[in-house]
Amino acid sequence: MVYMNRMDTKRRAQVVRCLIEGCSINSTVRMTGVAKHTVLKLLVDLGDACSQFLDESMRNLPYERIQVDEIWQFVGAKQKNIKPKHFDNNGYAGDVWTWTAIDADTKLIPCFTLGMRDPATARHFMDDLAGRLANRVQLTTDGLKLYLSAVDRAFGENIDYAMLVKVYGNEPEGHKRYSPAICISCERRSVTGNPDSDHISTSYIERQNLTMRMSMRRFTRLTNAFSKKLENHAAAVAIYVMTYNFHRKHMTLGTTPAIKAGIADHIWSIEEVVGLLEKREQAVAA
Repeated sequence: MVYMNRMDTKRRAQVVRCLIEGCSINSTVRMTGVAKHTVLKLLVDLGDACSQFLDESMRNLPYERIQVDEIWQFVGAKQKNIKPKHFDNNGYAGDVWTWTAIDADTKLIPCFTLGMRDPATARHFMDDLAGRLANRVQLTTDGLKLYLSAVDRAFGENIDYAMLVKVYGNEPEGHKRYSPAICISCERRSVTGNPDSDHISTSYIERQNLTMRMSMRRFTRLTNAFSKKLENHAAAVAIYVMTYNFHRKHMTLGTTPAIKAGIADHIWSIEEVVGLLEKREQAVAA
């Protein structure tokens, strides 16, 4: 096994590549030969470095069309199955929703928030998003009513806001547990300002949700690879957003969202992403 204080940039990058391509912690251990506690420590430390970098770099963004949505997962156990043994060291277990925003033009994720699907988290998420934008935008959400007060508090009248409300039919017989309900219609509702009806859509953010589920093993449904600690869950999301924005080439763009948005001038390598952590380590050592 290879331990953290002996790992060079190349070996760390090897571990990170496994994690962002949908591998579980245990499969990453088997493929790289790196000890499990070392993989987890790298996950948490790099996640913290990525979170700080994203927070500092995603500012004064001149976007025009933003889509937002929330995606469900759990830590320890599903909310209905929680027992004392499922709580992590921070005393948390149960549902965790990842609230995410995306720019429809550059496909950049400007911010994300982890929390419950409740008014407090909705307000925090919208306040964070509003603080990162440089100008008035058109915002589209789904029909979740929590957005109404959260958007009003964060933006007031300085936004063109619309909801896309989907109506679902019954689940297919024989596949109720595994197949989603069929969307039979969509209703566009203007809420604030004058949103362009042609751009009232949540297609990009919903596609991003799929990419998120495919890229992180802990988001895969009906497996035992779910997060056991909230800290690890948050770190994995931060690394995912960092590599999604700066490293992964978007097929429809031909480049990364960060380059398209003018935030980066080149496609970041995984070694450069790992370098965010190594710079922090060097600063601490100095």
